[in-house]
Amino acid sequence: MSEYLIELKNIGKRFGGVRALDDVSMSIRPGEIHCLAGENGSGKSTIIKVMSGVYTPEEGQIFIDGRPVSRLDPIKAVQNGIQVIWQDFSLFGNLTVAENLALNTYILEGRSRMDWARARRMAREVLTKLDVDIDIDADVETLPTSGKQIVAIARAILAKARLIIMDEPTTALTRHEVDSLFAIVRDLQAQGIAVLFVSHKMREMLEISERLTVFRNGKKVAEGPMSDFDEPAITRAMTGLELEEEPYVANISPGATPALEVKNLCVPGMIEGIDLDLRPGEIVGVSGLIGSGRTELARALFGMENASADLFRIDGRDVFPRSVQDAIDLGIAYVPEDRLSEGLFLTQSIERNMVVSIMDRLRKGLFLDRGAMREKTEEMFASMEIAAPSADTAVGNLSGGNAQRVMLGRWLLTGAKILILNGPTVGVDVGSKAKIHKIIRNLARKEGLAVLMISDDVPELTGNCNRIHVMHDGRFVAHFESPGMSEEEINNSLKTLK
Repeated sequence: MSEYLIELKNIGKRFGGVRALDDVSMSIRPGEIHCLAGENGSGKSTIIKVMSGVYTPEEGQIFIDGRPVSRLDPIKAVQNGIQVIWQDFSLFGNLTVAENLALNTYILEGRSRMDWARARRMAREVLTKLDVDIDIDADVETLPTSGKQIVAIARAILAKARLIIMDEPTTALTRHEVDSLFAIVRDLQAQGIAVLFVSHKMREMLEISERLTVFRNGKKVAEGPMSDFDEPAITRAMTGLELEEEPYVANISPGATPALEVKNLCVPGMIEGIDLDLRPGEIVGVSGLIGSGRTELARALFGMENASADLFRIDGRDVFPRSVQDAIDLGIAYVPEDRLSEGLFLTQSIERNMVVSIMDRLRKGLFLDRGAMREKTEEMFASMEIAAPSADTAVGNLSGGNAQRVMLGRWLLTGAKILILNGPTVGVDVGSKAKIHKIIRNLARKEGLAVLMISDDVPELTGNCNRIHVMHDGRFVAHFESPGMSEEEINNSLKTLK
């Protein structure tokens, strides 16, 4: 009997003239928690699809339980216990938890009718096995991200999974939800189920995984027990570079007029009594659990909520944004957390996504000034360091980091002086994250932009902010200032709010 559940040897895969995987070998043992890391475009998704039978490699061999598999397809992969939980979970939102959990089993059994009593029994049993409490009669679309993830894991267990591949499973989770997920992963391991944890979050890799494989440019560049790695070593393997960020130090002129000053900002039922000031050149952080009011705060400042305040002052002027257009006219820009559904036009070009914020300024009579459009776009394309063939590239074809930089470029074209960032590096790899941080710091330090950075990534906040507020139940409940603030203090503050 082989010591490996699945083993890939010398795998090669091409798409047209692009070599996506180049002589890649990796293996996973039964009951092992294994992490696969790499930047976007490194080959992680391609190797997952090879393991799950979606792609057939042109070179190399696949072994399951030590036996060669001549042609692995998705059905054969599932029959061998290989299950993938993709980032979108592939669930039916309009069906209940019980229906989603039973559906695959019934399809495999060739049933044409739903046995409701059995479906509910199956759902209760598998959720009890995971030691979680979810309403099995709730529609999946009503569940939070963490709940959907649990349903996807439960569905894999019902399909007799021996290897569960989790693709970026913590992207939209709070730290508390990550802790709960890790408890489930360790429980799966205790049941002999292997987990391939695909991520670019280094601290989570170090916390949960026993073994690590790192890809770069379609090749395996590092592999070994997690005890052989630390954050700098993983970063070097993923990027081939040394990425070190010194804590941000704000250049603030003594007595400078605040770019934004707010007193007693309220949104009924959402936030209450918020006092906030941002000075030119400052990066101020906000953290808190989901539901704390941090997104509602951002939306209120951007004129998207029915807000009130005793004082709302920009550059010393008493104003109040009653709409998004008011906020833009006042020099406020907002980059939302979910750039895909709230921020970008995925089928449109980089150019169109960027200039949409300044269309009125680009009119020449009844038409748009195409030359000015291209000039503005090319200028921002370069300053945002966007990696794409041209400004005509559709945004949907970009990596997460490049798409986020398109969003930043769009709002900077408006001449904004106040930049609100909600989850600025959610879903981007370590290299892109460092580039985005560099851009934000330069905008604050060199251009005098006042930045409000909202994030549940505490290291991101401590590394880039000179002040941090912690939110809970719509209020600021703790404050930290640099120098002297630490990740441990802020994490401890967040833990008390659970």
